[in-house]
Amino acid sequence: MHNFYTAVYDIVAQIPEGRVTSYGAIAKALGAAKSSRMVGYAMNLSHTHRPGLPAHRVVNRNGLLTGRHHFASPTQMQERLESEGVNVKKDQVMNFKLLFWDPLVEITL
Repeated sequence: MHNFYTAVYDIVAQIPEGRVTSYGAIAKALGAAKSSRMVGYAMNLSHTHRPGLPAHRVVNRNGLLTGRHHFASPTQMQERLESEGVNVKKDQVMNFKLLFWDPLVEITL
């Protein structure tokens, strides 16, 4: 499991500022398409295992900020995204498809 989490964190570290990806996209990039929930678990622990990781850039498949409660405050995830120019309304990334960063396309593992 530790190696899986490390691989998740390595991908998340590459998400560019102002872009977002999904738990499922990360799972697919790791060859574990049905493991998006495990990616979520990794992200929940990222605050202690990899401080400074841009965990705020990982959202669900619809652009919802489902991980927001795992930040220091329930609004911190949105605040961090907005500071990068990402528009968020009602806990959802606006223009999600335009801002979506697909690790399968963008990086080589």
